Amino acid sequence: MKILAFDIGGSSLKYAVIDEAGTILTKDKKPTPETRDGFFALVGEIAASFAGQYVFSGAAFSFPGAVDDATGVIGGASAIPYIHDFPMRQELEARLELPIAMENDANCAALGESWLGAGKGHDDMAFLVIGSGVGGAVVKDKRIHHGRHLHGGEFGFMVVGADHHILSETGSTRAVAEAVADAKGVPHDEMDGEKAFALAVGGDMDAQNAVDAMQEALARAAYNIQYSIDPEVIVLGGAVSERPGFAEAIQQKIDQLLKDVEIAHVRPVVAAAQHGNDANLLGAVRNLLDKLEAKKK
Repeated sequence: MKILAFDIGGSSLKYAVIDEAGTILTKDKKPTPETRDGFFALVGEIAASFAGQYVFSGAAFSFPGAVDDATGVIGGASAIPYIHDFPMRQELEARLELPIAMENDANCAALGESWLGAGKGHDDMAFLVIGSGVGGAVVKDKRIHHGRHLHGGEFGFMVVGADHHILSETGSTRAVAEAVADAKGVPHDEMDGEKAFALAVGGDMDAQNAVDAMQEALARAAYNIQYSIDPEVIVLGGAVSERPGFAEAIQQKIDQLLKDVEIAHVRPVVAAAQHGNDANLLGAVRNLLDKLEAKKK
């Protein structure tokens, strides 16, 4: 079985051919079209380019926004306005003449890691996507828990301090960059997360303090997630999670927190994601496979 998978981002449209075992047979990317017509034309061209080489059992899509595969409509907002409030799944089915499944990008990344990555072997998993904000997903019995308002796993909205700051404001790479910029007295646009972490590695105390504060916020969030949904593992995604020692530093802070909260006996376990950008494509495929299997029952 071969699946055509797409990961739609604000700047690039990634695509791949993936089999039912999760093996990526080929992959590439194109700039994301600026119009809806351009989007459908590009998707059609990509599918046609594989004619005679593969016979597809379906097409799987990872989209930003509040993706509702049941209605076929993507709510919310994103950097790609034309995908929203439109019968996207139905249009894709008509144009590609294939079964279609679509899911939110963070949920796809979580499914990919649950299937073949850091969550493999676990039924229940929480996923934190750490970038300029903090997003995430909840996997329960190897399935995404969407929630009543499609907000399951939106951990970035968690209030983590008495000042009512949310996790996206304190546990993100943007938070680190802004804290370092403020400490140095430079404009925010002159500092980013990569520069801030480089300064921290180089021994800069302002940067080290900012990174420490970020990791503390994430450790508290992981503790709260453990004692609210009780996952087997909490997987950290986003480019920053690939930094050596990042997940281990958060685990150490969790362990210190547990020493202070004597009543807590369940130790949250955090692990870095394993598949990077490919997780979205893999999760989109897993979502389609689950949909096709459900139809057989």
